[in-house]
Amino acid sequence: MRIEGKEYRTIWFENNVVKIIDQTKLPHHFIIKELKTVNDAVNAIKVMEVRGAPLIGATAAYGLVLAIIEKNDKSFLEKSANHLIASRPTAINLKWAVDRMMNKLSGINSNQILNVALNKAKEICDEDEKFCENIGVNGLKLIENIYNKKKDRVNILTHCNAGWLATINWGTATSPIYYAHKKGIPVHVWVDETRPRNQGANLTSYELNEEEISNTIIADNTGGILMQRGEVDMCIVGTDRTLSNGDVCNKIGTYLKALAAHDNNVPFYVALPSSTIDWDIKDAKDIPIEERNSEELSHVEGVDENNEIKKVLIYPTKSKAMNLAFDVTPAKYVTGLITERGITEASFDGLKKLFK
Repeated sequence: MRIEGKEYRTIWFENNVVKIIDQTKLPHHFIIKELKTVNDAVNAIKVMEVRGAPLIGATAAYGLVLAIIEKNDKSFLEKSANHLIASRPTAINLKWAVDRMMNKLSGINSNQILNVALNKAKEICDEDEKFCENIGVNGLKLIENIYNKKKDRVNILTHCNAGWLATINWGTATSPIYYAHKKGIPVHVWVDETRPRNQGANLTSYELNEEEISNTIIADNTGGILMQRGEVDMCIVGTDRTLSNGDVCNKIGTYLKALAAHDNNVPFYVALPSSTIDWDIKDAKDIPIEERNSEELSHVEGVDENNEIKKVLIYPTKSKAMNLAFDVTPAKYVTGLITERGITEASFDGLKKLFK
């Protein structure tokens, strides 16, 4: 996708280093950062220089490539794999990608292991890009149906950032929007600010602006009244982990959007590649919900008059805060799941039919 007219992917390998777009500096500064060691990859995931379930998985895959370059040793590789998996607990793609890499590398001799690892990491990235393209093709039909009935602009509400910055390219929730825009369908996106890290305001709106797609940033609690007024035609969000029963774990606040959509008969769709499906956990209570540093709530970042990024305290100094990063939307509030293989109901039977 485009930034200042130039095509980019979110991650790539070049001259024995992994290159990423540092998302902690967006939208104010566009900085390409080099990851040279596996610890660099772990840290990039932890501090959210890279974020979004598919991109986290891809970064972990390339992290293992860096581990092999750093020290071609089986025990070091295994230790690196464990560190990567532990870097963020909720997004299932992280463990999925590491397990896939380690299974491929099992039994490969030291002379071949780097090339095998590189090819596998690239395969994971190429596969995710194709999955997201297909999500766009499948989700486009939903937007087309609304436009054909309405004969007017389609208003779509999204939460957090499930755009191309969260994947390798295209995004999940944004992919159908990009396809609709390319087809000439007038779309407008209500972009939840998505406190506390403001991934909607900082990243989703930034993406849409670069693609010249109409969008408006709103406070997280504005979606309900917009739905009541008939100003939201559909919701599309992403997911960090979807259980086989259709329950969806996504950025905190997603559940409340689903409740508002249900109360106002607004279709609520979740876009996801199959790598985000957790076939093992059966009960949403068993999903590890990440609790992040409360400073993400108590402080906000922005640019000052010198165009330098500054962080300021907005809470009373004695106040405490709790920062749960994700919530779970029960399947009964999900209109459908948009996957690379098609659209299905949020249920075990629906997912099983697509992914036998």
